[in-house]
Amino acid sequence: MELVTTAAAYLDHAVELPSTRVVALFLETVREPAAFRVALAKAAERGVHVVALKVGRGQAAGELVAAHSGALAGEDGAYQALFDAYGVARVRSLDELADTCELLTAGRRAFPGGLAAIHDSGGERAHLMDLAEELAVPLARLSEATRARLAAVLEPGLPATNPLDAWGTGNDADEIFAACIRALLDDPDTGALAIALDLTTEPTPETSWTGLAIQAAAATTKPVAVLGNLASAVDRDDAARLRAAGVPVLEGTATGLAALGHLLARRDYLAHPPPAAARPAPAAPARASGGGAAEVRDRWRTRLADPRPLGEVEALAMLADWGVPVVAAEEAASLDDAVAAAGRVGWPVALKTAAPGVRHKSGVGGVRLGLAGPEQLAAAYADLSGRLGPRVVVAGMAAGGVELALGVVRDPQFGPLVMVAAGGVLVEVLRDRRFALPPVDARTARSTLDRLAVRPLLDGAGASGAPADLDAVAGAVVALSVLAVDLGDLLVAVDVNPLVAGPDGCVAVDALVVRASP
Repeated sequence: MELVTTAAAYLDHAVELPSTRVVALFLETVREPAAFRVALAKAAERGVHVVALKVGRGQAAGELVAAHSGALAGEDGAYQALFDAYGVARVRSLDELADTCELLTAGRRAFPGGLAAIHDSGGERAHLMDLAEELAVPLARLSEATRARLAAVLEPGLPATNPLDAWGTGNDADEIFAACIRALLDDPDTGALAIALDLTTEPTPETSWTGLAIQAAAATTKPVAVLGNLASAVDRDDAARLRAAGVPVLEGTATGLAALGHLLARRDYLAHPPPAAARPAPAAPARASGGGAAEVRDRWRTRLADPRPLGEVEALAMLADWGVPVVAAEEAASLDDAVAAAGRVGWPVALKTAAPGVRHKSGVGGVRLGLAGPEQLAAAYADLSGRLGPRVVVAGMAAGGVELALGVVRDPQFGPLVMVAAGGVLVEVLRDRRFALPPVDARTARSTLDRLAVRPLLDGAGASGAPADLDAVAGAVVALSVLAVDLGDLLVAVDVNPLVAGPDGCVAVDALVVRASP
């Protein structure tokens, strides 16, 4: 309830308490965005974990803008970007919230590597593997030495793998499990260990799974948790005994595995916090039109305050001034001007309408690609000028590659966001997009790209099958994020679609700038 006190005030109060290690948030909305960000920054600075369950994800809030980027952002994209920037663990259910808070409250930070898990069931091991892939929880890659240690104690027929099913005939099970647990914990790629089983009532807890888990946790500084596969089967006395010994009990395979994923993600965040949390902006690249960064920024701020329409050529020039690679482009108002522009740009060219008020040219049949000479250009110009008017843009053709979309959209609550998405017509068909709070660094840009469903296409871009230059794409995202910081208060959206990514770099082929109202 926020009848008087807001979520931001609650969070700030909780973070100020010396005893606070984890804050759990159940959010419908944030009514004081600036204060909420300040409180999140304070939590990040003080090492307080924040876990959030944000409800209402299916209902986009705020005014949606005409550019693709804005139309696809909505409220939920802003919250996800905000949570990513400040290391907030976002959960999908109250059970996941409880498991994540319990694991983080235990206080152990994950070591380098992934999750190791030991089971007493091959079926439940396969179930965990399915969920780990679905939830993108990394699994530890065991060394050959660890595999040899496991193989030496496992019964015949049990493979020395991770996740590990260590249950065979049941003979000497305690000794086998204890030896396997030690081997898994000793592996350099084990960041945390899950002892995954049905935590049913144990007749002799001191010598059973409960006792093994307590002994294992006491013998290491790595995180060790019991992962109960079925919450309704958890014996409350055994769970209490584990918790009293400092061993978290995660109640449910899916929610517990998600909690362990949050623990590993928290480790990565603390090792490499994105710049949005610490607030330094990445260094701006050299300005394409000359002049220092402040001079170019001031010139564009003056231009954006001018009511004259901002066309595609100017939009591309703006991107170029912040270091985003763009195609060469010129405006023309007659066929002769278009032919002359094509000669300067270089054949083959694309011809696009520059009719006032047309934001998405392909939707009105206003784009012709791959025009190889004056005759093809003349035919295309006759069609476009006859239907949409004489003003056109003549642009260079990009080499083949994967089409992405980049954008900036100003969220009504949290300000400018940077978007990366599947490009071309897929931007709206697939709705495959991710958002980040600017400024972003190269690492954050790469991780944002990695979460796209179309990301595997970048490993074999274009007809050649060669991988795209991911560093170049990440550099374009970083550059756009600096633009968002410098000009975001004057913009509703910037839409770069497509950005063609290939082996030799990337290039923005089309751009749209939507200015904020005065």
